Amino acid sequence: MELDLIDVQFDLHEVKPRELEEALEDPFAVRFLPDCERQDGATRFYTLGRTVGDRHLFCAFWTDGKTARVVAARDMTETERKFYDRKYADCR
Repeated sequence: MELDLIDVQFDLHEVKPRELEEALEDPFAVRFLPDCERQDGATRFYTLGRTVGDRHLFCAFWTDGKTARVVAARDMTETERKFYDRKYADCR
């Protein structure tokens, strides 16, 4: 899936594009779908993922199946990290 980072609303110096790719491709990432259906066909996801450098990121993005456009990205909160770690432990 191609990553679209045009006109992002967060600082790309704070969260590097490579880190976003790694977090989104994390095989143990936790993905959530919102409740609402969208008329434009795009699906929005929320992901808790980890980078190769062990940085834990929260990402909000939409996708049409070919392109992923990241809307928000930040470090996980302590609660999100504990949730991710529990799910990661369940998978191992």
